[in-house]
Amino acid sequence: MNISPFAYRAPLRRDTSPAPDGLPAFATIVERLRRSGLTLEHLGAIARRNGLQPSLLLAVIRQESQGVAHAHSPKGAMGLMQLMPATARGLGVHNAYNPIANVEAGARYLGQQLRQFGRADLALAAYNAGPGNVRKHGGVPPFTETRAYVRRILAAEAHAPA
Repeated sequence: MNISPFAYRAPLRRDTSPAPDGLPAFATIVERLRRSGLTLEHLGAIARRNGLQPSLLLAVIRQESQGVAHAHSPKGAMGLMQLMPATARGLGVHNAYNPIANVEAGARYLGQQLRQFGRADLALAAYNAGPGNVRKHGGVPPFTETRAYVRRILAAEAHAPA
């Protein structure tokens, strides 16, 4: 049997009740993505093209939008990867609610941060608080929200089915 290094690392929870962190189970996220036209295979391909682990990309989507393609934050972030309008425009996204375009752009941006900072925790901090804040603070900025964001995603990634 030939197993990809990006193969499923943990069993997918069968139930769809919230996980211990209060967010939906990965099974719920995967189903929501499937309904919006994205499979785990698509997600894996997008992640690999951008130098990311598929499990990290799925954990970010879970944290950012809970897999809801038309999610909109009070601050104006849009779609599965919660792209801010200026970031979306800078990445060439014309419709940030298009699930595939949104994930492609969000993965490209996260991949850029990972290449720039060399570590997942710093890339996630840059995704959340901006790369300028990561540079300014010489690491994960001392913002409560950003530190919790990084911690939650890295913990969830270990259980992601992608």
